[in-house]
Amino acid sequence: QVQLVESGGGLVQPGGSLRLSCAASGFTFSTYPMSWYRQPPGKERELVAFITSAGDSTNYADSVKGRFTISRDNAKNTVYLQMNSLKPEDTAVYYCHVEQFISFRRYVYWGQGTQVTVSS
Repeated sequence: QVQLVESGGGLVQPGGSLRLSCAASGFTFSTYPMSWYRQPPGKERELVAFITSAGDSTNYADSVKGRFTISRDNAKNTVYLQMNSLKPEDTAVYYCHVEQFISFRRYVYWGQGTQVTVSS
């Protein structure tokens, strides 16, 4: 079965950095695009960053462009989110995400989430 396990969250001061990791298993990781989402307190979940299966193309929410970098290591079945110049508004639970289309059905998988708190 598909499993996504995030790690690397924590408390960081404004301007600091964190690197999130998402270890994937139960599917052929190298053939699927991956995404990071986040859900700030009291708000809806939102897309933060996307990376293609080969890692040759990425896309970011406007709010994180130039500060966050998504990457992946297909040999380790892991996707990363490097977060620099963190702001208090980046405080959220961050989720790893993958979608699969099998036999004309769509399957959506989420990790358990990792809390990122940006505060002085």
